[in-house]
Amino acid sequence: MSHYILIVEDDTALRESLRDALELEGYQVVAAEHGKAALDHLSTSELPCVILLDLMMPVMDGNTFRTEMLKQQNLAAIPVVLITAAGSQMAAKVSANQVLHKPLRMDAVVDVVKEHCSTAQA
Repeated sequence: MSHYILIVEDDTALRESLRDALELEGYQVVAAEHGKAALDHLSTSELPCVILLDLMMPVMDGNTFRTEMLKQQNLAAIPVVLITAAGSQMAAKVSANQVLHKPLRMDAVVDVVKEHCSTAQA
């Protein structure tokens, strides 16, 4: 796996804020506005060390994205951190490694990314 982060988030302001915060920490960041765009990216690139995934998005939501991801052996092992405003019950249906609830604390996001990406480096 590579040492970049894939952000899958339809809210442009939040997507850019996440990108800016993580780039300030020295990470390479790729962003997609929905699950379909993220799957297209993953099919043509190195794999990220972690995916930050919104749950509710147009075109392809986070649950459908994760389901499609898990069907592909090479993608199934990528850690996924769900970032959502949805309730815990809805978030629990998605097979994610961790869940961060919106509104997000950027320090919590950075800590989670460090945890997953340092594991990928080991």
